[in-house]
Formats: sequence, C-alpha cells, structure tokens
Amino acid sequence: MSEYFNETHEQVRQSARKFINTHVLPHIDDWEETGEFPRELYKKAGDAGLLGIGFPEALGGVGEGDIFLKVAVSEELMRSTSGGLVAGLGSLDIGLPPVAKWAKKEIREQVVPPVLRGEKIAALAVTEPGGGSDVASLKTRAVKDGDHYIVNGSKTFITSGIRADHYTVAVRTGGEGHGGISLLLIDRDMPGFSTGRKLRKMGWWASDTAELFFEDCRVPADRLIGAENAGFIAIMSNFLAERLSLSIMAYMTAQLAYEAAIDYTKQRQAFGRSIAGFQVTRHKLVDMATQIDIAREYTYRCAALMQAGKNPIKQVAMAKNFSVDVCEKVTREAVQLFGGMGYMRETVVERLYRDAKILSIGGGTTEIMKELIAKQIKL
Repeated sequence: MSEYFNETHEQVRQSARKFINTHVLPHIDDWEETGEFPRELYKKAGDAGLLGIGFPEALGGVGEGDIFLKVAVSEELMRSTSGGLVAGLGSLDIGLPPVAKWAKKEIREQVVPPVLRGEKIAALAVTEPGGGSDVASLKTRAVKDGDHYIVNGSKTFITSGIRADHYTVAVRTGGEGHGGISLLLIDRDMPGFSTGRKLRKMGWWASDTAELFFEDCRVPADRLIGAENAGFIAIMSNFLAERLSLSIMAYMTAQLAYEAAIDYTKQRQAFGRSIAGFQVTRHKLVDMATQIDIAREYTYRCAALMQAGKNPIKQVAMAKNFSVDVCEKVTREAVQLFGGMGYMRETVVERLYRDAKILSIGGGTTEIMKELIAKQIKL
C-alpha cells in the first residue's frame, strides 16, 4: 500500500524476486550449511542488473539517485531468507562507492564496471582486531615510499574477505585521530597482502567473513581514493546508505519470521484446534505485524528524505535501532510460536533468529547509534 514505489520500481522488484526464486531459494539451505554460495552467483546477479543500482551509468551502473529502486531490490533479496547471502552479494555496496566517487578516473573505469557485472568482487576493510566502532583510532599504517604506499597492519570481520578481488582499505597516513586516515584500493594479488582463516559466525553463515593481513604490502600511490588524510569523511558518507540497508534487512528479517509464524500457527494443532485460534497467539501476531509496519514505514520516510537530498543522520540511526529492536523481538516470538520446531535447523525461523543479532552490531552498534542521535539532538 506504500506510495513510495512506482511502476518501474515494481518491475525491478519482480525481476529481483524471479532471480531469488530461480537461482537462490532452491539451494540456500545447502549454501548455509556449506558456509558459502557459488561465486558465479555474482555474475548472474550482474546479468540481472541487480548489482549496478545506485552506480553511475557511465561506469556500467543502472543510475544514481533513485533510493527506492534500491529499497525494492533489497527487500526482495532478503526473501532469500539468508542475511549472509545478501551481505556477501552486496559487499560491493559498501566497498565500491568510495571508488566510484573519489578514485582516479582511470582506476574507476578499470575497477568499477567488472564488479557491477559480477566478474569481480569488492569489499570494504575498516574494522581491526583492536576496535570496530572507534574508526578514528585505527592502527593499520601506510607510509609513502616514492610512487607506492607501504602498508602494515590487519583487518578483521571483513565481509567477502576471502574471495574479494578489490579491497577499499582504511589506513593511517597521518597523525592520530580522524584527520590522519586515508583510503587505499588494494588488490588481492598485491605483494604483502594475505587473507587469514575464514571466520565462523553465529549467523550469516553463507557470507564469507575473514581476516586480512598487510606485511610491507606495496600499493601504487595512484590507488589512493580521494585526498590523503581525508578518508574519514569518505567512510562516514558511506554509513548513511549502509545503515538504511541494515534497517531494511532488519524489518525484512522480521517480516519473514512473521510470515513463517502465521503459516505455522494456522497448521499446528493443539488441544483440538490450530494454535492460531488462541487469543494469546493472535495477539502476539498482531503485535509483530504492528511493529514491522512501523519499522518499515519509518525506514521508507528516511529513504524519502535521502531521495530529497537531505542528510538524515539522526533519523536513519533511529530507523536502524528501532528496526533492529523489532527484528530481535519478532524473531524471538516466532521461534517461541514454533515451539520445539523453532529450535530446529530445518525451520527458517531458527536461521532468522540467529541472523538477527549481527544487525545491532554491524554498521555502528546500537550504543553508537544512540550516541550519534544524542549529538544530533544536542544532549
């Protein structure tokens, strides 16, 4: 019933839904258990036009500026029932924007189009073993050496970390604090770069998450993204879209859990009738539906503000926190309504419950979001 979507959005939504139904849902349970999905899925997504949304047409994208086109596709990708798959397939959405906006022209034209076609994989590398939310204190250092930077340090919890081809890496080129941070585009075959073990996680099993190591890694100076010591601004500009995406993931995770609970409670018999026939069950489902609708509609409002050229830092932080809280509550209630079956790996609510937790951590923790909101309302 939303007024935010037009006919073009709905056409793209149907294309994304067909992609998920055809190429993902028949295999997603196996991919979750394996801990990864096939690399060729990137190419299929690229062929379907799903990777280029939000990127310039000149670089092979679908076009910039239509936030709700991205919202529609993001919602449909979540119908894969796997946050890990969506995170892995979408790692370009956090790794590639700084390259598309601020890298040198020849680098942009070399790197961006193959990623949007699904032939190459892009990732963002900011988080370090010693800290995540405190970006301004990162330790990985890059020292200028002629026409190269020499990089030393490590990163962790990097989505698409094992198999990415290009990494947008936050490094320290200057002094302490946010003023000394730069971004470098580092390729996996550059001398001194290596990946560590594939990390095992509570949720998002299908995503490739890894540690990265830089030992005297030589990076050509033309791989600097934007100006030296101006990387913190680029990182922060990325966060608005990332947090909006996480809000979408949160209310869609809740939506899927709610839909599964509706179906199950109508079929499950107890004490001579379906458990949906009990008032306590109906009221739980009503509360779930109410919370999801509010989270969705507020997220849409944030997207509309972004579409209008605003910078709704406070509102997007609020949307993320609220949607994540709804997600955790709804997935928990869905597992409860399933009873013992909700604890079984064969039920989708078990996966959704596990996947929900990372959303209050990634893209800025709930606590960091509250501090950000506090600053915006001048507390």
